[in-house]
Amino acid sequence: MTSLDLPLRNLLLGLARSARFKALAVRLPMTAAVVARFVPGETVADCLDAVRSLAADGLLASIDYLGEDTTSPAQAAAIRDGYLDLLAQLAAAGLAGNAEVSVKLTALGVGLPDGRSLALEHTLAICAAATAVGTTVTVDAEDHTTTDTTLGILAEVRRQYPDTGGVLQAYLHRTIEDCALLAGPGSRIRLCKGAYAEPAEVALQGREEVSTAYVAAARTLLAGEGYPMLATHDPEMIAAVTELARQAGREPGTYEFQLLYGIRSDEQRRLAASGERVRVYVPFGTDWWGYFIRRLAERPANLVFFIRALFGR
Repeated sequence: MTSLDLPLRNLLLGLARSARFKALAVRLPMTAAVVARFVPGETVADCLDAVRSLAADGLLASIDYLGEDTTSPAQAAAIRDGYLDLLAQLAAAGLAGNAEVSVKLTALGVGLPDGRSLALEHTLAICAAATAVGTTVTVDAEDHTTTDTTLGILAEVRRQYPDTGGVLQAYLHRTIEDCALLAGPGSRIRLCKGAYAEPAEVALQGREEVSTAYVAAARTLLAGEGYPMLATHDPEMIAAVTELARQAGREPGTYEFQLLYGIRSDEQRRLAASGERVRVYVPFGTDWWGYFIRRLAERPANLVFFIRALFGR
């Protein structure tokens, strides 16, 4: 990450929480068309169409019903119900075997008064519905202030639903220790680099040091007895993970690659065609702003794409 990249990234991540800037941006004629690259739509039907298309290319999906800034118990319950409806429709469409769901605890009310118990209750309801239709749930990571609560809730959920996945972010200083703790038998862990603006006290800041941390964490997970889910678009990281898997004696299917919807789609198909298990993170819903801006912040190429589209190039 260059000296220019970091301030730009921090600026974009600040905009992710700006309701005023969102209100301005959504009025731009090209915004919807550009967002469609990263978010297939706002409805379950849009999401199912995306999952079908991915399945045709031999790709799996992890679906995120977008929503992070829940401000009331009623809103948290609506997000839970949205997931229950999604899972029912996945089953009705015969797609439950092609997709799992990813949930954010902030969307399920963890930040509200008595939010921990509320988010746990909603997560357990979603896990029950997922199990009933033959699929799984992954509990997403968010900013560092939520990490202890998220991993605590994950541990409780796993007592009833041991195949529930968790997420670790390589740029956090604590992550290599968390990987060692969560690399046990049957443990499904998604490893990503990290997508939130974090202070240097808790997270690495430079691109190279984050990449080094990612490789170290991936090595720990692949050497363990769990099921690593390696989320990256970086060609160097993909090559490194492939080699680490070989060194660990891992066969394809005992781990998987995960990539984001709309980013490096050709690489997604290439990996699947080579025999790797590949899952695509598919977000949908009306609350797409924060997700979209973080995708721009992660890679300069995404921001260039956005700017060119705005000016019709």
